[in-house]
Order: sequence, then C-alpha cells, then structure tokens
Amino acid sequence: MKIVIAPDSFKGSLTAKQAADAIETGIKRVIPEAECVKVPMADGGEGTVQSLVDATGGQFIRAAVKDPFNRVTLARYGILGDHQTAVIEMAAASGLQFTTASTADPRITTTYGTGQLILDALDHGVKRIILGLGGSATNDGGAGMVQALGVHLLDQSGHELSFGGGQLAQLATVDTSHIDSRITHTEMVIASDVTNPLIGPKGASIVFGAQKGANDEMRHQLDHNLTHYAAVLKQQLHVDVAQTPGAGAAGGLGAGLLAFTDANIRPGVQVVVAYTHLKEQAKGAHLVFTGEGSVDSQTQFGKAPIGVAQATKSVVPQAPVIALAGNVGRQINDLYGDSGIDAIFPTVQGVSALSDALQEASFNLSRTAENISRLVVKIQKSC
Repeated sequence: MKIVIAPDSFKGSLTAKQAADAIETGIKRVIPEAECVKVPMADGGEGTVQSLVDATGGQFIRAAVKDPFNRVTLARYGILGDHQTAVIEMAAASGLQFTTASTADPRITTTYGTGQLILDALDHGVKRIILGLGGSATNDGGAGMVQALGVHLLDQSGHELSFGGGQLAQLATVDTSHIDSRITHTEMVIASDVTNPLIGPKGASIVFGAQKGANDEMRHQLDHNLTHYAAVLKQQLHVDVAQTPGAGAAGGLGAGLLAFTDANIRPGVQVVVAYTHLKEQAKGAHLVFTGEGSVDSQTQFGKAPIGVAQATKSVVPQAPVIALAGNVGRQINDLYGDSGIDAIFPTVQGVSALSDALQEASFNLSRTAENISRLVVKIQKSC
C-alpha cells in the first residue's frame, strides 16, 4: 500500500516534517510494509522555508540583515536541493515578531532586510527566488526592499528617503540605474494568498494597518502615501500597481516586487505543491494524509490541506484524503466534496490544556494515524 503523507506544520509544536514523521510512525505500527511517501507542506506563510528545504533536501542559510526597525538581526532562508532556487519568508527579516504593542509603528518599519536576504541569495548563485509574503510589520510598499537592491528613492532635494511608509509622500524621483543587475536575470515567484490591491478601502494600509499598530488616522495617512508612491512609479517607471490584485500583500511589498522585478504572484500552496512535486509523488497512492494545527472554515481559502487534497485528487481521484488537526472547528462542511477532503479527525484526546496538547502533539498525531490505519486494514479485509 502506498500512502502519501503531506501535512503542514502544527504551529507551536511540530514542523511539517516532524508531523509527517509522527503520522508515518502511527501507520507503520499497523501496516509495517506500507510505502510511506512523506512530502512536508506549507501554504506560503510561516513554515514555507522549512517545508521546502525538508522536502527537497536543501540547506538553510543565515544572514545578518536589518530588522524592521533598522537593527541588525540574523535571519534564515533556504536554498532548495536543486541549488538554483532560494526560498525566503519576508517575515524572517521584516516580520511582526520584531515588534511589541508599544513599538509597533508601520510609519517607520522597513523591508530593507528582506532586500538584503534577496541579495544574499543572489550571492549564493541562485537563479530563482520564492518569496513568501506574510506576517509583515511593514507598510512601505517594498521601498526598503528596493533600496537594498540599489534603487535610489529621492525627495525633491535629491536626498535619499528615510525608511518607512511614513516617508513615501516625499518621493519625487526613482533612480533605478544602480539596481543590482542580477535581478533582471532572476525568476521571482511571490507566494501569497492575499489578493488586496495596494491602495483604497481594500488596500494594504486600510485593511492590514491596524494589526501592525496603526490607528485610523495613521492608516489613512499611509494609504495616502502609498497612493503617491504608486503615482510616481506609474509616471516614471510606467508600471501601474495601484489596483493590481496582490500588490497590497505584506504592506505593499507585493507592489514593490511587481514594479521593480519580473515577479509573478501565485497562491502559496500551489507554489509548494509544484516545488515538492506532490502530484508526481502521489501517483499510484492508495491513501493520503494531510493536516495542520487547526482545520476550520478558513481552511478552504488556500490552506495546505485543501491544496494537498486538490493536487492529489487530480492524479489519484479514488484515494481517500484524510485531514488530521489538533483543533477541528465547527463549520467544516464546506471542506468536503469538491474541496477534496474525505474525512477530518481531531488528534487531541479528551479535554486538554493547550500547553499539554502542544507538548503531546507528536504522540497524539501518531496515535490517531494508527487508529485510522487499523480501520483501513479492517475495511480492506472485509471487502
């Protein structure tokens, strides 16, 4: 029996690889001869670097870069097993984890460190960069990122703009003459499920500004600044990113990438499915396990379990897809049927404190996979 095991990480407890190992352990207790094909997954957000490095036999790289507040930090990214592709989570350098309730201020935070990660990846000779856009502390339209790449953003006096979305209203000139020439020869893939435009009522500042520390006045000022930024880019670079779907991702980093590189945006889980060759590895499978820490009504919107289900069903439509989760929400009916998931099982047994559930995640996951495997074997014998 061939069984594909393709979970996302169980946040706070297990990486996707650790979750896959735990599921395999449970299966092997019952079906020791099973061919278990483990494909760690992610959806473009946190854990994407870990999953793709694990799935492809790649390596992790650490680089000293600027955090959102212009302080030096060590950030990690990955180079995949093909040695040609880097995968970067922008949050590693420019994420919310660097902020506190008292310091969060998207008027001053910068994506400069994300640009430095891109440069470091280019120094390692990659030809392709996957950028996961999620968890940002920034609202600068990717201005800091492009400054790190060599672009000069100048005010009317010819001075370089300071970092942060609060400075963009001063932008007068965009000088791309010193941008790193390797960018034009590098394939840039944006892994993001965000479809918001850069500006307006559904834009980066208005929709996402509050979670980064902006009050109503700040959100509208930041939106005004990004509107000016987009107008200058349109006038001088002849690119219009103001209303492009996905340009508002990561505080407008999507817009910066679209304006200054040949990047294309793809749903995060589709990127991971492609680079892990999940469909090819699923051929001939009899059963598929997937899962993540929590499965609920939001899972249908681009989360890994749905991506796994749809990808594997496209090549082995008769193979049942079983999702495992530490927490299963009430509204999950939409996950069945056309979405591709056939059954959803919670892994936590009985009432448990969150701390205990996290600590026992591997044990619970293995036990649940074992019990499901016992049922599968019983059904097979009765047929």
